[in-house]
Amino acid sequence: MTDKNQRHQKRMKRKKELIDKNISAAKEEKGLLLILTGNGKGKSSSAFGMIARSLGHNMKVGVVQFIKGRTDTGEEAFFSSHADVDWQVMGEGFTWDTQNREKDIAAAQKGWAEAQRMLADPSYNLIIFDELTYILNYKYLDSDAVISDINKRPNMQHVVITGRAASDALCNEADTVSEIADIKHAYHAGIKAQSGIDL
Repeated sequence: MTDKNQRHQKRMKRKKELIDKNISAAKEEKGLLLILTGNGKGKSSSAFGMIARSLGHNMKVGVVQFIKGRTDTGEEAFFSSHADVDWQVMGEGFTWDTQNREKDIAAAQKGWAEAQRMLADPSYNLIIFDELTYILNYKYLDSDAVISDINKRPNMQHVVITGRAASDALCNEADTVSEIADIKHAYHAGIKAQSGIDL
């Protein structure tokens, strides 16, 4: 074995020992609160990937979409037909399209009523609140009340929140926060949204 290979093997052995030690030290089981935020593409897509993962473990999933008003996206068409997925499209469309604050607030409140129903039901293993951050940032819902509702959920229920500019208050409550950066996006080059990628 060459010196380079021996050094690599030693590094990987040390790395494995450290990783194994950290894995064995993690004992707690609990429902997680995850925040997927940032200006980059892929926040909702990441959350929807967790739906597939959960269904692979025979878990029940709830989805509340707070901004999107369309029901012709690929993910909604695919997942909403699954018996273990409760998919609620509650938005009226993007706020720059509706241009009606009262209507948007009413839609947000109706959406949160669905969210509260799911949060109170321990049969839901995973709940996704898609684009909830916008609703909170626009103050369509009271942030403290939303956080309180989330914190009262059943112990093993996981919640994922997506959307740009997640507040410090929301991030402080979360177990995991991931920020997706906008490095480059086809939209800025004049390329329209593509089925299977954006829709």
